[in-house]
Amino acid sequence: MAVFKIVFMFVAQNADPEKHRVSLSTSPGRELVVIGVKDYKQAVEVSKKLVEQEGVGVIELCAGFGHVGTAEVAKAVGNKVRVGVVRFDSHPALEFKSGDDIFKI
Repeated sequence: MAVFKIVFMFVAQNADPEKHRVSLSTSPGRELVVIGVKDYKQAVEVSKKLVEQEGVGVIELCAGFGHVGTAEVAKAVGNKVRVGVVRFDSHPALEFKSGDDIFKI
């Protein structure tokens, strides 16, 4: 049975996608991958790799991604996968700022 991979990606200034990654089998044929990136540029690179090399089917972005960051990831993966986002316009863990104010490309 093919595995359908779902990614939840978070953005944090000190995140390293090699170190800050965990994978969980959520049910037969489903895998949830949680992965951290340090900024929008890295999010774009990692998203492309996840889709092209790992066959990810869905990417859900944490609330730290603002409108710009979400658009950059969606543009990078095109119509190959669905991109969703948890929404805070000012994220409590980012000193009540949008990721757009911090992680500009």
